[in-house]
Amino acid sequence: MERDDIKEYSLGAQHSEEEGRKIRKNIVKVTILLTIITAVEVIVGILFSRSNPNVSDWAWAMIKYGYIVLTLIKAGYIVMEFMHLGHERKGMKLTVLVPYIVFVLYLIFISVTEALAVSDSNFPLN
Repeated sequence: MERDDIKEYSLGAQHSEEEGRKIRKNIVKVTILLTIITAVEVIVGILFSRSNPNVSDWAWAMIKYGYIVLTLIKAGYIVMEFMHLGHERKGMKLTVLVPYIVFVLYLIFISVTEALAVSDSNFPLN
């Protein structure tokens, strides 16, 4: 008895020209998006460095948070597109992403907790 639930992947190895165009269009879109995000990060880093006297403490904090957000967006796009997680079912996405998100939140919690502990103590950092 031959099983009909086994998919022969070698038969689908060739794509039609239309599918190839769609794949290339998606790759170009993701590449342009990642390039724009990286360019924004570099431009902000050049224009608003910490040595610039016109940058206030509040603006510097927003720049740091902006870098974190942009980096997470880039990481998400890389995982979704280049690691093909974006083409998986919802359950698989959640299985991969939820532990990662919990781990990142844990690292943020530990960093903030330790930073507050150091700032509350009289421990000299220099």
